[in-house]
Amino acid sequence: MKTPQMQSIKSKDSIVYFQEETYIQLNQYLLKANHSDVFILVDTNTHDNCLARFMGNLEIDIPIEVIEIEAGEINKNIETCSGVWNALSELGADRKSLLINLGGGVVTDLGGFVACTFKRGISYINVPTSLLAQVDASVGGKTGVDLGNLKNMVGVISESEMVLVDTSYLETLPANELRSGFAEMLKHGLITDANYWQRLNKIKELTTTDLADLIHESVVIKNKIVTVDPTEQNIRKYLNFGHTLGHAIESHFLTHPKKTTLLHGEAIAVGMIVESFIANKLSGLTLPELNEVSQSLLTIYPKVIIEKEDYQPIIDLLIFDKKNVGGKVLFVLLKQIGEAVYNCEVPEELLIASLNYYNNL
Repeated sequence: MKTPQMQSIKSKDSIVYFQEETYIQLNQYLLKANHSDVFILVDTNTHDNCLARFMGNLEIDIPIEVIEIEAGEINKNIETCSGVWNALSELGADRKSLLINLGGGVVTDLGGFVACTFKRGISYINVPTSLLAQVDASVGGKTGVDLGNLKNMVGVISESEMVLVDTSYLETLPANELRSGFAEMLKHGLITDANYWQRLNKIKELTTTDLADLIHESVVIKNKIVTVDPTEQNIRKYLNFGHTLGHAIESHFLTHPKKTTLLHGEAIAVGMIVESFIANKLSGLTLPELNEVSQSLLTIYPKVIIEKEDYQPIIDLLIFDKKNVGGKVLFVLLKQIGEAVYNCEVPEELLIASLNYYNNL
């Protein structure tokens, strides 16, 4: 039985459904929409772990073609898009076709972009199977791919027909993937809701039972922001807390031959610590709050080794951040736990000091 806390969430042009309601709504939609074809985009992981479960919940007899891509952020690029575009074309997709993206953030980001650009746009539905995708990547209409090691540089903002959040898919995830998505939930608390941050910090072990209602609350938080500011002109920038330096660290580690690739949430956890240090110097975050953020995140996320020789390449990547205006690198910083400010300029010496702070923890 669906609890009031798990009611569907309406955004500007889409609806997020949860748990048992997801397949009721999907089957009703497929029955009424009269799409000419239905395609499911999966990666190698979701093909093996999620596709059979998803197909088993379809109650209508419709022909479906499955398109598979390689898993991993390294494959979130235009070359992979070309492969999917060609597959759609060869399989006879037209403007009345539907693409269902069954996967984590790579699949939903890339699949959304493919759908928005194929024949100038076909309908798509997101079925996020990772915690990261459920609370962040599939909500708010951002689609896109990486340009080399630069995160999400090519894309459009366009919402799916619906988003289906079924937390049972999280049972297929390893612990590090659950932690990766949890970073975005912690971010939502830090930027908007200190009570939510505290409740998240009381979780002793990440389980799907503990997470279901908290996932719903994270989607509510993000949806409130993106509904007011869908194209990131003002308050949607809050959602970039931890991402300015975090994305630069993630990008640097993604292509450096001697570095182990970081999961998105692992890099964002580092970003939130270093940007909290900057906030302590510039925007009013108190030292006890800085210590609270740092110790909490270090309890959950393994320490990342950032060498001194990594500093400048990471800082150099900041110029490509999408929030920049007129060549100025602009940060989102915390005023206090639960409140943020955006469009903050940070001097380079403070960026270096923040990385030193992290390394000395």
